[in-house]
Amino acid sequence: MLRARADLLGSGAYTPISDALIEAVRSVSDAPQTRAAGEPGSALRVADLGCGTGHYSAELARALPELGFLLADRSPDAVRASLRALPAATGVVLDIWRPLPLRTGCVDVILNVFAPRNLDEFARVLRPGGTLLTVVPTERHLQKLRREGLMLDIPGGKSSRLIEQFGALGFTTDSTTAIEYRLEADTATRLLLADMGPSAHHAETLAQDAADGSASAETAVPVTVSVELLRFTLATRG
Repeated sequence: MLRARADLLGSGAYTPISDALIEAVRSVSDAPQTRAAGEPGSALRVADLGCGTGHYSAELARALPELGFLLADRSPDAVRASLRALPAATGVVLDIWRPLPLRTGCVDVILNVFAPRNLDEFARVLRPGGTLLTVVPTERHLQKLRREGLMLDIPGGKSSRLIEQFGALGFTTDSTTAIEYRLEADTATRLLLADMGPSAHHAETLAQDAADGSASAETAVPVTVSVELLRFTLATRG
């Protein structure tokens, strides 16, 4: 799964998602505010919770080198891969579903991309006035692959439910950005997309076609990438 993510993300297939995250974090970085890490002007602290390969944080660091990063994932292999991508970061192996080993209010920005969410703990570790950025797929995301049985279905209304759940914890919704585009995907790319997550009921058939040199293996087909970037701010405590 990690290898598939690294190869797919390295191909640039999800660059529009990275670009949207960069712009969102840049707007936070440019805003006059007190950082959790110390005095105004100190490095903005970004916690990538469920960091996977660290791709999105590495892209952020290239665009905004003044940021400080904490890379956290349940998988030790993922954390090691993330630190190879971003050696200056701090890496932590943790279970997002359990209490996070972070101080209350120590994070300026939480980055949560295609990853589990521990809403209560996110609200605790984020400083009041801090920003949470989460990327969630819509029901149209990779729909062609799902219809072919290569991936699990995505229920609709995911963003609406998250907005309601975070709102109950004192988060306000700043923006919802739709990111949708067509990706021309050959068999190798479709296999990477299927292998990135828990799915692949029939991916072995696709892999066999590629191994056999099937004529269809090199045929690129349009696949829709469709996600929403939700930006939340944690209310300041009175």
